[in-house]
Parts: sequence; structure tokens; C-alpha cells
Amino acid sequence: MGRIIYDAAATANGFIADADHSLDWLFAVEGGEAPEEGLLPAEAAVLVEGSRTYEWILAQEGVLERPERWQELYGETPTFVFTSRELPVPAGADVRFLSGEVAAALPQLREAAAGGDIWVVGGGELAGRFLDAGALDLISVSIAPALLEAGAPFLPRRVGADRLRLVSAAQHGQFARLHYEVIPAAG
Repeated sequence: MGRIIYDAAATANGFIADADHSLDWLFAVEGGEAPEEGLLPAEAAVLVEGSRTYEWILAQEGVLERPERWQELYGETPTFVFTSRELPVPAGADVRFLSGEVAAALPQLREAAAGGDIWVVGGGELAGRFLDAGALDLISVSIAPALLEAGAPFLPRRVGADRLRLVSAAQHGQFARLHYEVIPAAG
């Protein structure tokens, strides 16, 4: 069975988006616009994101007007979006909508992944829901040389040192890349 990975870029003080839900801070970092190899989980069989992340991608990349852009970004990888609203789908994109609890969606996600990894792209609250469900195996973060005064936190949960084990740390350009194995909660 594949792993469920939360992987995102964050500022040095732990934000993934600014107070206006923008990633402009990330694109201002050298290498932030086009991440170098090794900064993304390239082997993910399924992508999972929240509605805010999905809507940001639709707007930022203009994929509703240029559906071929979706294929450039995601190819044929199925993308599941957790939402309680109806949202548009770019022509030809394999986008599937989910609502409710993460635990209830896990069988469908694992079936679509067919033994491959599941990448929780964002946001932090959705990743927290996977953690709450005991379904997060790896947390990877690319720390950028930027600081924000407020915004969306990387993972808005308290997670003690007994739950995370550092697997690797490396420099990739201006980013510090950290991978943590998530240890199941005791009990």
C-alpha cells in the first residue's frame, strides 16, 4: 500500500499562504516558480487538495480558459478535491469531488492510487484532517527564505516530537527540504 504524504512549501515561520491566500511570497523566492527536481513527490498516483487550493490553481493557471494547462501540470493523475460546494472542472481533467470525513474517503483514495502514493497538496487544515484520521505517513516541507506576519499555517495542529521522526534534510537551492515520518498516535 502506498503512503499518504503531505508535501508543501512554507515560509521559515510556518505559513503556506499569506493572509490574502496568495503564494506570491513563494514565487518571489529563487526557484519558487519552477521547483527543481527533488522538491515534489513525483511518484504520486493521486493528488488531494482542498477547495481553496483547487480554486487558487484554477485562477492562477487559467486552466478553465486553457484546459491544456491542467494536463501540463497534472497529466492524467486523478485529483480529489474536498469541498462542500459545486466547483468547475477543466475540460479533460480527472477531478473528483469529495465531502465529509477523511476516514470515509480513504478507501476511494487508495483504490484510485492502486498501491501508489497519495499526495495531499494542500492546504494545511486538510492535511491536519488526514493526521487526525491517523492516515498521514510522511510530512515533507520545503522551507523558503521568507517570513510572513500572518496567513495559512503549514499544519494547524499540535504534533509532539514523539510523533515525528526526521528521515532526511537537504538543501535544494534556496530551500531547506525536510522529510518527517509520522509515528502513529499511542492509544
